Amino acid sequence: MKAYELLFFINPSLEEEDRLAALKRIDTAITSQGGVVDNTDEWGKKKLAFEVDRLTDGDYVLIDFHAAPNSIEEIDRVLRITDAVKRFMIVARADRD
Repeated sequence: MKAYELLFFINPSLEEEDRLAALKRIDTAITSQGGVVDNTDEWGKKKLAFEVDRLTDGDYVLIDFHAAPNSIEEIDRVLRITDAVKRFMIVARADRD
């Protein structure tokens, strides 16, 4: 398994229940593919450099995880269809393998 880093932000005006449901869905997408979540770092509300879907702030979350390279496609698909997630980026971390 390879090390990856997932950075995304969600709408900061979401109810806490919906926010936790989105985080759980992402966590489940990683673990259901045989991956392991190493660390979840919630950065909180940050100002965006430019407006995204009429939002000026975003609630940022950074997840470090290990997964098989072929499972990244499914994680990417889940992130794209999760309405709470506005933008995301998955990066392979060769320094943490």
